[in-house]
Order: sequence, then C-alpha cells, then structure tokens
Amino acid sequence: MTFADPAPSETLNRPALAVELTDKLRTLIMEGELKPGEKIPERLLTERFGVSRTPVREAVKILAAEGLVMLVQNRGAVVSTLTVAELEEVFPVLAALEGLVGELAALHATGQEIAAIHRLNDDMHAAFDRGDRPTYFDINQKIHAAMLAAARNQTLAQQHQMVARRASRARYQANLTLERWGEAMREHDAILEALEARDSRKLGTLMKEHMQHKLRSLAPMVAASPPAD
Repeated sequence: MTFADPAPSETLNRPALAVELTDKLRTLIMEGELKPGEKIPERLLTERFGVSRTPVREAVKILAAEGLVMLVQNRGAVVSTLTVAELEEVFPVLAALEGLVGELAALHATGQEIAAIHRLNDDMHAAFDRGDRPTYFDINQKIHAAMLAAARNQTLAQQHQMVARRASRARYQANLTLERWGEAMREHDAILEALEARDSRKLGTLMKEHMQHKLRSLAPMVAASPPAD
C-alpha cells in the first residue's frame, strides 16, 4: 500500500491524539483504503499523520476492541474481514437497541427535533431520487443519530455507538439493490410517520424491523464477497 504525501489538514493536533488517530484509521477502513486482510502499515501511518508509533498502536488496540482490526501472532495488526457470522451476531443486538431508541424518541423528542428529522427525511428522498448513494447514506446516518439524541438516554447512546461501529462498515460498503433501496426509503417514511404520531410501540417495532431488513440484504453480499488476500 502507498500513501500520498500528507496534506497539511491531515497533521494531527497533540491533544487527544490517540482518539483523533483512531477516527482517521477507522475512516480509512470504512472507505476501503485499508482493505480486509491487509496489515496495518504502522510506519507509513506515522509518516502520513506526523506521529510516533505509540499513538498508532493505541489506536489499533481501540479498533481491535471494535472488531475492525485483528491482532495476529507473528503478523501484527490486520484489517478484519467481514463474515456473515459476525453480521448475524451484531445485527440482532443493534436491532434491539434501535427498537429502544424508537420507543424513547417517540416519548422524548421535542417538536423542533421532529421537524428537523422530517427535513432530513425530505433531503434523503431527494438524494434517493437523484440516485446519490453517498449523500443518502450520510443523511441516513444523521437521521439515526438524531433519533438517538432524541431518546435522551446516555447509557443507550454509549452502547448503541459501540455496537453500531461493528456494523457500520458493512452498511457503508454495501451496494444495495434498487429494490432494497426503495424499500429502505419507504421504511424511513413509516418511521417518520410513527415519530410524528408519537406512537412509541409502533416506532420501536419499525426501527427494529428496519435493522433486521438490513441484515437480510447485507448477509448475501458479504457471503458472496471474495476472500481477503
């Protein structure tokens, strides 16, 4: 793997260095610049971000705890490979958490928050109509984050973040069929309707089912992916 010379904006500030670097490495993995099965290139990363190997290794440990990196004896740290088994382990937990997010958001969301989510849903519709998947995904994430914030439960937010990170790579990289994409958009419309009606039980059920449907569509794609080198 080769890296271009570091841009000035990529030089990291010293405060919270390991946290910043973890975010940078997570993005490299999510966007596929660091590929499944590839060894984490410590030396190249120190040069790219202008840091020593210590914060790189700290960041790798955090990503290993998230399941994005594996620590392999005699080889070092490598980017983990997604498996159907991992998805089937993670997504039911995430679905249960999403269901609770929906139940609590319906009870605690302010009128302003609901209006903001409605606007995001409109923007997501526009991205869908344009066939703009990156923008759609970005807005989708903002909607789920807004729902989580509206739930007003810090413990839930912490647990959700930890589990969602393990699932996010598959969600980000998946090339959904047009049929599933349209289905997901309709599910979001129903979620918005239940939120605006403040129907806690229905919203919880819809958000849980939405995540279950994601697993149904992602699992065949992961199973069909070629093995890492």
